[in-house]
Amino acid sequence: MNDTYYEQLVTCKPTGKTALLRVLSFLPILILILFGFPFLGFFAFMLAALYAVLAYYFIFPRFNVEYEYDLLNHELDIAAIYSKANRKDKLSIDIQHAEIIAPKNSHRLDSYHTTKRYDFSSGNANTNTYAIIITLNQTLCTVLFDPDDEMLRHMKGWMGMKLFQD
Repeated sequence: MNDTYYEQLVTCKPTGKTALLRVLSFLPILILILFGFPFLGFFAFMLAALYAVLAYYFIFPRFNVEYEYDLLNHELDIAAIYSKANRKDKLSIDIQHAEIIAPKNSHRLDSYHTTKRYDFSSGNANTNTYAIIITLNQTLCTVLFDPDDEMLRHMKGWMGMKLFQD
């Protein structure tokens, strides 16, 4: 057998939206303490502490995201890893069924009008973000990801003339 396997890990850059959501997640704690204390007394502090613990375990891990790209022959599996602990499979596609794979800002993508967009990129403007135009569930979709040169080399073997590296 002549199988090829390649794995890549990409860390997402925190955005302004992420920072705003972190601050807003502390807002219920502050409201419970300031406005709940006159009415509920010490019970307001207990509710605020309970919310803080729940936020620490369920909300804050969603702000630290890494994407793992697994390429086995022509199957690309994308998973999200939250806080370097919890892994969740996001998407699995056969790149041979893709219409085109090109850099995100390439003019080759201008003629494709997709209805859905999946962003599994790092969010960093300095990286080479690529777009895969593919039909998923009878809908033309754009999948954004940040492959390195080695992954592009492996994909070129399966994609041929559908992969552009402008």
